Amino acid sequence: MIDLFTAATPNGKKIVIMLEELGIPYTKHMVDLKALEQKSPEFLAMNPNGRIPVIVDHEGPNGQKTTVFESGAILFYLAEKNGGKFFGANLTEKAHCLQWVMFQMSAIGPNFGNYHYGKHYMEKQVPEFIERFEKESKRLITVLNSQLTKHKYVAGDNYTIADITTYTWVSGFAQNNAEWFAEAPSILRWLSLVGERPAVQKGMA
Repeated sequence: MIDLFTAATPNGKKIVIMLEELGIPYTKHMVDLKALEQKSPEFLAMNPNGRIPVIVDHEGPNGQKTTVFESGAILFYLAEKNGGKFFGANLTEKAHCLQWVMFQMSAIGPNFGNYHYGKHYMEKQVPEFIERFEKESKRLITVLNSQLTKHKYVAGDNYTIADITTYTWVSGFAQNNAEWFAEAPSILRWLSLVGERPAVQKGMA
């Protein structure tokens, strides 16, 4: 059994999708981010960085309870624990998958997130701030679209954790900033394909 501590954010939804894809029993604990529950002593004992998501695997390696935080690390842990499912059969496949996971975590997430923050949450909008992250976000869209023009899925011909981690971020922006994706047909094709998966639909609900 796994305890999942999460919230309705792109990073939180990734783990629900992965658990549903794997068919692993889990209990979902919603963390109230506005009430700063993620900063409570109990939560910080699981993740010193005070961020969701976190999993507690009560049947970890060697039967030991294992706690994992950071969405990318959790996806890696769950994939490896389940025979490399949605990750890769060999080191080359895993490296190709992991590089696109890192692309989302180091590029898409921070840039999309900062744009959204600057556009919707800053008390006083700073045009230069918004422009910076909008420009970089649009560049990243062209990179992703180019990759998906060559491949069925983000990391190649198979559905992997690279798709899970990227979908939760890109899908919302494709709905709310449709003009950004007007010249990214391969991304739209991929969004439709991944969005048909039952586990993805449940995780995004």
